[in-house]
Amino acid sequence: MSPAARRQAIVEAALAVAIQKGFGATTVRDVAAEMGCSSGLIHHYFQSMDEVLAAAFELAAGRDLVTTEAAVAAEPTPIGQLMAFFSSYSRTDEDWSFQLWLDAWAEAARQPAVGATSRRLNVAWQQLLADLIERGVDAGEFRCDDPEAAAWRIVSMIDGLALQSVVHGNVISRDDVMNWSLAATERELDLPPGALVPPAAPQRRRTAVART
Repeated sequence: MSPAARRQAIVEAALAVAIQKGFGATTVRDVAAEMGCSSGLIHHYFQSMDEVLAAAFELAAGRDLVTTEAAVAAEPTPIGQLMAFFSSYSRTDEDWSFQLWLDAWAEAARQPAVGATSRRLNVAWQQLLADLIERGVDAGEFRCDDPEAAAWRIVSMIDGLALQSVVHGNVISRDDVMNWSLAATERELDLPPGALVPPAAPQRRRTAVART
């Protein structure tokens, strides 16, 4: 393997382990065992486990962001773009998918690289929605005085409801997460009730790696 391919293999292995054990419990030895190599190889490419986990989270969440950006860009209208965002954003398609975000948030205070990656990607998702809302306002389809704040409220609501759904099982269903989030978005953007119709089924999982 080339150095770049070897580094990528380490990141893929770390992600596979993290899906099973969580970021906090994933160790260098675990990643080495997943790859069938020595721990020394991991240390050769990464200075710390924090950097390994940050790269693994970047791999999973970054792929999802690119996919959602493409889905939004493919829609010709603000309403279509908004629904594309919801269809591909949902972090509740698979329990392990959202669990990766929970792990990243939990480790953010203790692992500087994981924290920086988590913050940057979370802002990227919020900014994607804020830009979408602003285009809708400019087109006259939405009414919103502060797209930046509205995007934070919408993203935070989705994530808060998703946390309840994933962590607490059937207390809140996945349908509730989607329906309540869409209803809140209608109010945020001064849309009539029912203007945003829930998608029939999730379009994809939050990550392209089987990885949330």
